[in-house]
Amino acid sequence: MTVITRFAPSPTGSLHLGGARTALFNWLYAKNQGGKFLLRIEDTDLLRSKNEHKEQICDSLRWLNLNWDGDIVYQSKNVSEHVKIANLLLDKGLAYKCYCSVEDLKKEKEAALKKKIPYQYSGKCRNIKEPLSDKFVLRIKVPDTGLLKLEDRIQGSVTVDYNNLEDFIILRSDNTPTYMLAVVVDDYAMNISDIIRGDDHLTNTFKQIIIYNALEWKVPKFSHIPLIYGPDGSKLSKRHGAQSVLDYKKERFMPEALNNYLLRLGWGHKDKEFFSVDEAIKLFNIEGIGKSPSKFDKIKLESVNTYYFKKLNSEQVLNILSPKHKQNDSKKTTCFN
Repeated sequence: MTVITRFAPSPTGSLHLGGARTALFNWLYAKNQGGKFLLRIEDTDLLRSKNEHKEQICDSLRWLNLNWDGDIVYQSKNVSEHVKIANLLLDKGLAYKCYCSVEDLKKEKEAALKKKIPYQYSGKCRNIKEPLSDKFVLRIKVPDTGLLKLEDRIQGSVTVDYNNLEDFIILRSDNTPTYMLAVVVDDYAMNISDIIRGDDHLTNTFKQIIIYNALEWKVPKFSHIPLIYGPDGSKLSKRHGAQSVLDYKKERFMPEALNNYLLRLGWGHKDKEFFSVDEAIKLFNIEGIGKSPSKFDKIKLESVNTYYFKKLNSEQVLNILSPKHKQNDSKKTTCFN
């Protein structure tokens, strides 16, 4: 079976280092396996999605030479299929209409808070047969009992009790799909075989597997990468130097250097520090990704950049620094239609 990976950013902001590393790992694994690396723009959040962010994401990937195969997939163009699948689950009795108002849910949350227990939707609409209103959301029916097991290629075997998962929403009251449903439907349609993403998605993965199982679709292989943290152990932020990818370009970092640094940020091969593109493709594997979070170190990044800069000849240096290069570099084509 052909290995197909994907990078699926939301165009609600610029591409930063964490996303760039995720894209790199997906690209390398696809190339290592002789497969395909696809790009999907998850633009169903119409209020926050911006064309300028789509452009920035595409430009960042191009600059890093992480070129995708085929056309870009836009999630917003597949909404009718998402809705169709949601209603299929409803017809099969695997989802149900929930008529709870915002006030109803607020009361449930307040009651959970008083009891000092994590909030979960009560499921009070699960067995309603007759329609109560024209306004409702669709919720998936999570199995009542049992355990859901995930064999993650990085995290190992992870198990969750169905009782710890609520009947989550798959279709909103305005007939738009939630992230949980849209991702599953799109990954299935794109024949994604391997999903490599941050371990902050681990809880989402269990919910998405429930949808896969309900639809009797084959579940992809999952690999959850530990996140990148700042030197002080807190979540990576701007104060740690977490800029957009193109900001590093403006600061004269080389794409080869940034890729090499990101590759070594959580992955390793023996004691090797520097990798050509061909070496990275040949040696990359999921088993080499560690389970512990990585720490961003800009000084180390600058050192790697110096290593690559010293390998340039005079003409290459001039090309990087010349006004002509800047002018040509400013010409770009749109990545969306």
